Amino acid sequence: MNNDFLFHYQTRETLNLHAAEGYAVVVPLAATEQHGPHLPVFTDSIVCENIALEACRKASESMKLLLTPTLTIGCSQHHLAFGGTLSFTSSTYLLMLNEIGESLVSGGFRKIIFLNAHGGNEQLMHQTAQDLAVKHAIWTASASYWSLSRSALYEQNAQEMGMVPGHAGGFEASLIASLAPQLVRGGASADSQHPQRSWINAGPAGTFIGKHGQLTGAQGYTDSILPADAAKGTQYLHAIIESTASWLVQVGNWMNEGVEGEA
Repeated sequence: MNNDFLFHYQTRETLNLHAAEGYAVVVPLAATEQHGPHLPVFTDSIVCENIALEACRKASESMKLLLTPTLTIGCSQHHLAFGGTLSFTSSTYLLMLNEIGESLVSGGFRKIIFLNAHGGNEQLMHQTAQDLAVKHAIWTASASYWSLSRSALYEQNAQEMGMVPGHAGGFEASLIASLAPQLVRGGASADSQHPQRSWINAGPAGTFIGKHGQLTGAQGYTDSILPADAAKGTQYLHAIIESTASWLVQVGNWMNEGVEGEA
């Protein structure tokens, strides 16, 4: 299996050459945080690593691309009260993402793409991409996998699982059941009466509504895992990977046109 697109498998000489050749660098962002009593704390990272690896493998057939190691600790302050969580504060995480970008710029790279799999990282990721593009003569892009695949997941009827992506509910449980079924724990029999956060999707797209102590759901997860289905999880992952790979190629084409236009 071809892993030539993996940043961390390269030597400094190869990476310097790729930077000069105009390779884009994809930086995957995830988390290590509580996912209720049913799912592992590494859920976002397991999902992120699979999506990033397979989407970049596919996209690398059509564009010059490198994939860095996944950043497996994110901004998860809203999970700390439940235990089982590693987190950076928002100010630290913003600084850290910026310094990763600065490292890539110092290494000669001019195209940086952040790919996210944890909600708490999203706004900080976008801010970093904007800040880097303001400061340096480079291209940046950033997106979360659920935004890239929303239409495809709707076509797969993923909403039957509950909130998409939600947190530690039926949708994420389906993804983990597909990737690592041994990590899905039992004890969900009382889960059918889990309270829903009806207010979380209120208002137009782009609206944020928060309530102290319930940003992750009343019990640390947003909805029941009872609908979870491994076979459907495999279908969802396929849709996400296809959507993400397509977006990466599209962004790569935009970046190349911009470079050519500037020349």
